[in-house]
Amino acid sequence: MRTYNEIERPDFTPDMISELKADEVFVFGSNLEGMHGGGAAFAAWKKFGAVMGCGVGLRGQSYAIPTMQGGVETIEPYVSSFIAFAKEHPELFFYVTRIGCGIAGFRDKAIAPLFSEAVALENVCLPESFAKVIKI
Repeated sequence: MRTYNEIERPDFTPDMISELKADEVFVFGSNLEGMHGGGAAFAAWKKFGAVMGCGVGLRGQSYAIPTMQGGVETIEPYVSSFIAFAKEHPELFFYVTRIGCGIAGFRDKAIAPLFSEAVALENVCLPESFAKVIKI
């Protein structure tokens, strides 16, 4: 466990997230069209304020990172934008799900390195499978 903003948080993103504290954000893989019909995107829409038709960025307590538009190289700019956003918002704590590793069909070893810079951010929590690839 770790403490951030005086609240105890897990070391890694839990496999299932059903509720969030007021300062927490659910980071999920989306499609550019913002059609949140399955997987973590569906959970983000149903529970955490994701908006249909919006496939990028913060909405409610969710942050969408597009993963369905091509190869890993097309995901990287969106991950970089997310990391910049997290740096600019230390008042928020971000739970990154295994973006791109469900419906989009990528493997952890392909996506996890995109989050290497996020390891240094105290307000970003990564999945344990990503941490193993990055070797945290």
